Amino acid sequence: MAGTYDDRDGKIWMDGQLIDWRDANVHILTHAMHYASSVFEGERAYNGKIFKSREHSERLKASANMIDFEIPYTVDEIEAAKAAVLEANGQSDAYVRAVAWRGAGEDMGVASAKNPVRMAIATWEWGAYYGDAKMKGAKLDISKWKRPSPETIPSHAKAAGLYMICTMSKHAAEAKGCSDAMMFDYRGYVAEATGANIFFVKDGEVHTPDPDCFLNGLTRQTVIGMLKDRQIKVHERHIMPEELESFEQCWLTGTAAEVTPVGQIGDYNFDVGSLTRDIAEGYEKLVRT
Repeated sequence: MAGTYDDRDGKIWMDGQLIDWRDANVHILTHAMHYASSVFEGERAYNGKIFKSREHSERLKASANMIDFEIPYTVDEIEAAKAAVLEANGQSDAYVRAVAWRGAGEDMGVASAKNPVRMAIATWEWGAYYGDAKMKGAKLDISKWKRPSPETIPSHAKAAGLYMICTMSKHAAEAKGCSDAMMFDYRGYVAEATGANIFFVKDGEVHTPDPDCFLNGLTRQTVIGMLKDRQIKVHERHIMPEELESFEQCWLTGTAAEVTPVGQIGDYNFDVGSLTRDIAEGYEKLVRT
């Protein structure tokens, strides 16, 4: 599969049917395109099995509820649809994107209660999200944008609109030669990268921001479990910017990022140390078991 994302061979599941990739289109007056009434999941299949598949499907439905719509498919139906797309595309190792949105309908203002809820699932082969930074250590910028208060957005939904500042932050980072950007939250605490959670190591213990105003990623939760299994103490807490210079190692977690070591954030440098490598390699084994 090659070419731009709108011009490829293959099948996409859309509204209950498998259709040709190039036919998976929506009308220009689709509500989600104008008002961000959309939620999505990013998932990875390894050796034909989607890691944490059901948890992703459950979160997709929960995210939709958080932004005030109901996906018209059960978790079991979503699970079957994902399997059908992978089979139709002949893929065993692939990225899986499930997305649900308010479509075109009777409403075209802010309100959209009369519009149909639509859903699609696409799969494609996607290698390391940060390229050769996977083991060299990614270089991160520090974003000017901050993760907002939960009183202003549904911060625990994986909703399209919440990624607007992430896109701008990543564009600015790439223009500086960085792979990504780290964001602070509205209070000034360390939050996350644009599409991944963040971990730090100091004196053999791990520190990670408390996800009280951003998504508590499934990969994040998996890695915390791995660390606890290794009897490594994990501190989930608020992290101040001035603490960054005291941390020895750093990594990012996410479905696309998997476990990616970080070598630099702004002016702060980190070693790709033994714990970082152990967790990265352990995660790669775990997802394939």
